Amino acid sequence: MRARGQVTPRTQAGPLPVLVDDSQVSGIQIGEVSEGTAIIWARLPYAANVEVTWSAEGVAGLASAGAHRIKAPQALDVTDFTTRVRLSGLPSDAQIHVRVEARGLEAVNHQPWVRQSVFRSMPKSARTVRFAWSADVNGQGFGINPEAGGLRMFETMRQRDLDFFVHLGDTVYADHPLQHRVDDERGRTWNNIVTPAKTRVAESIDDYRGNYRYNWLDPHFVRFCEQVPQVIMWDDHEVVNNWSPSLDLMRDKRYKTKDLPMLAATAARAFREYSPVPLEGFEHEGPAGVESGLLYRRIQYGPLLDVFLIDMQTHRGPNSHNLQTEGGPDTAFLGAAQVEWLQRELAASKAQWKVIAAGMPIGTNVSDGHDAEGRVKWQGVANGDDGEPKGREIELAGLLSFIKANAIHNIVWLCADVHYTAAHYFNPELAAYKDFLPFWEFISGPINSGSYGPFNPDATFGNQVKYSRASPVRGASPFAGYQFFGEVEIDPQSRAMTVRLCDIEGAVLHTEVIAAR
Repeated sequence: MRARGQVTPRTQAGPLPVLVDDSQVSGIQIGEVSEGTAIIWARLPYAANVEVTWSAEGVAGLASAGAHRIKAPQALDVTDFTTRVRLSGLPSDAQIHVRVEARGLEAVNHQPWVRQSVFRSMPKSARTVRFAWSADVNGQGFGINPEAGGLRMFETMRQRDLDFFVHLGDTVYADHPLQHRVDDERGRTWNNIVTPAKTRVAESIDDYRGNYRYNWLDPHFVRFCEQVPQVIMWDDHEVVNNWSPSLDLMRDKRYKTKDLPMLAATAARAFREYSPVPLEGFEHEGPAGVESGLLYRRIQYGPLLDVFLIDMQTHRGPNSHNLQTEGGPDTAFLGAAQVEWLQRELAASKAQWKVIAAGMPIGTNVSDGHDAEGRVKWQGVANGDDGEPKGREIELAGLLSFIKANAIHNIVWLCADVHYTAAHYFNPELAAYKDFLPFWEFISGPINSGSYGPFNPDATFGNQVKYSRASPVRGASPFAGYQFFGEVEIDPQSRAMTVRLCDIEGAVLHTEVIAAR
């Protein structure tokens, strides 16, 4: 999303503030909890041997002879001292206790490094499922400000007893350097923690890694990652704003590296190093050199829920006027292979609810400047034309028609990216293109960034805005309070899905209860 906050760097009187050293940050993450499995990720402050122990017999079980002990790959500088293991054979409906222990490789008297956690394994029978989603961390010049409570939305969400969290991208803002002090739209001073990597745009692998290490300076983030399982997808700012094959960096003087495919591949490496995502498939090279062949994936979470994470960045064609009348490489958004995969997986799903976790909303007009002919370019699917599907809408129309033809019900889209919260209902009776089943789309974010919106809905697929809350000032700081997450709860008796849109304090702003079919 092309968005710059209305922040003014403040001239520093006297000695410059000291840059914070992030080299010693450490912690664990839990990821991809599914049938019998989960990923345990760790970042160490030094090169180390790492052992992961797990037990379903309570915390005391970690010390028992029956505990499961796994030797993780060594944490080495080649991966910035990150490592991970995939746990297997987890019993369903259990509290899984985990201990991660590290011993330094060098002949240095390191302090013992131990972290412990507990999480719920995937349910085998129907039980209440509760999860949250959001996106957009430390963007538009607003980083970690301890005086404002730091990344406190993570603490708000941690307290909600979630089964897991869906992070819909902009996990870092690699293209948004930070100033120590900025003045927001009302002249209030926002004081950032700043590290060496956050003084410039990211170009090298060390730059990109430094953007991820930055988040680990916040205690709320660390605690959240230790306790709440996550599933994570990237968006654009992990590389550079609104990147697509048509992005030209030649005029952006901040970048010495103008090779976008190289930047994307470097960013993909850092993303996978710092996210508790599966590494299987990363050896398959995707378009534009991005090593993310299996970033799109299905997370099965018991009889009530499947989550389909789709990659809206890697496989897209160029951002353009988006008004082509026939589909082709220039109108690709998910890309043919990903669409085929999504159709196949949706048709095969036996879960009551099928959540499509998408970085961007699909019926919202998000522009991306102008092309050489002066036409508006578009970052997402929508194109500002309320008529029959054109451009990237052709691909979406095919997907929606497939869903209808195969009578796949109970699909809900969860989105972020646009920095406000909203509830959208797509109604074929009000649409220019009518060959689809009605469905809901919900938007929430940011976690800690500038706030925007609302953007205009596109009527091609009958997008009705049922609720929206957005900042009246473009680029408003987190002080303004327009920071949002969404929460989903599925009832095991009625099978109904309740979606709540929440603010940073956890107050519920809007609720929709959707009956299952």
